[in-house]
Amino acid sequence: MAGLTLRDTGLAILVSLIWGMGFVVAKGGMSHFPPILLMALRFSITAVALVWFMGPVGSNLPRLALISVVGASLQYSLTFSGVNGLGAGLAALVVQLEVPFLVILGALLLGERPTARKWLGILIAFAGVGVIASQEQFSGSMVSILLVMSGALTWAFGQVLVRRLTGMTGLSVTAWIAVLAAPQLFILSALFETGQIEAIRTAGPGAWSAAIYLGLVMTALGYFLWNSLLLRQEVGRVAPFLLLLPVFSVIGGILFLDEAITLPRLIGGAIVLSGVALITIAWPTATKAQPDQPTTGDQTGT
Repeated sequence: MAGLTLRDTGLAILVSLIWGMGFVVAKGGMSHFPPILLMALRFSITAVALVWFMGPVGSNLPRLALISVVGASLQYSLTFSGVNGLGAGLAALVVQLEVPFLVILGALLLGERPTARKWLGILIAFAGVGVIASQEQFSGSMVSILLVMSGALTWAFGQVLVRRLTGMTGLSVTAWIAVLAAPQLFILSALFETGQIEAIRTAGPGAWSAAIYLGLVMTALGYFLWNSLLLRQEVGRVAPFLLLLPVFSVIGGILFLDEAITLPRLIGGAIVLSGVALITIAWPTATKAQPDQPTTGDQTGT
């Protein structure tokens, strides 16, 4: 397969920008909407946009239903409830644990055999989160960090299930999951949150713009561009560009949310990204994709 063209390189960077800024937009949206309600609105908007692309599912429906529960409703509830208590940039760094969790579950449930380099990357990534979590100034955010980590784990499990789907396109999978997950998220919001009706009634243009960005730009457009890339390129060629995602989140948090950047946070983040890089970036001497290469194209944790 040919190397990345200039156009595909630009698209890969654009996807990272769209998804990275999504954390910044979500933080703004959660200043008005409760986090699970915001995710319910997000998936409702995505469902309306993509319902036309659902297509037939055949025997995949039970597995899609399980994916929508674990890899969407539960995952987004955990992740963004945690994001609500963290800075956008920090949350995007912790979310990177999705990749190590995916490799671990791939080994446990799919019989994949990660290389020693990938196991080393996993240890380094978790060590980086440990550095972040152990900092005194983040002691009050430990619950939020654990929520985001739990969301990363459920996302990885959802990806294992996605890998077992047959005869479906990435766009169709995204559409089905959005349609199935939206009502579940409204139910979860009703069970665990309060003030939803008042939040919807009093939402201004800024709050609705955040929901629309998350639903149309971050999810529908972002996944469309990503899946389009994966139709032309190997996962190993484009996945490393997702390392830019937390970089854009950190920059966006500084510019739009007045988030502070500290040396300990930079060190912890650099360790996390180094570990994830070991997992996702192929060595130049590799001649073919490895069977344990993480698959992030059908439904990611953003």
